[in-house]
Amino acid sequence: MIAFEKFGQHQPLNRQAERYAREGVPISLSTMADQIGAVCAVMRPIFDCLKAHVFAGERVHGDDSTVPVMAKGKTDTARIWVYVRDDSPFGGKAPPAALFIIHEIERRASPTTSEILHWHPTGRRLRRI
Repeated sequence: MIAFEKFGQHQPLNRQAERYAREGVPISLSTMADQIGAVCAVMRPIFDCLKAHVFAGERVHGDDSTVPVMAKGKTDTARIWVYVRDDSPFGGKAPPAALFIIHEIERRASPTTSEILHWHPTGRRLRRI
């Protein structure tokens, strides 16, 4: 339920902890964060499989948007990138897929070419369109 509230309902963990405490079920924020970390670790192989599938496509489309990100005492801005594979208009048989990756703007606005090539399972060169 904690993971669904965080990822499905976009409820920050601190708000969830406050709500659970009001309902008589005190759960510490660190315990909730540990649970989210465990969920992410379990889901990592699925993410890696999806990433490999998306970047194995003949054509990979990418776009980005800025999104607000909660930080301690303020709201920062980050950039979320979506990479889409859909070869069906070109006669491809593989299923379409989308991969979302977030980058904090303070680090840099977009992934580097070496990161993109690292993400691609074959290491082949990706062209900018």
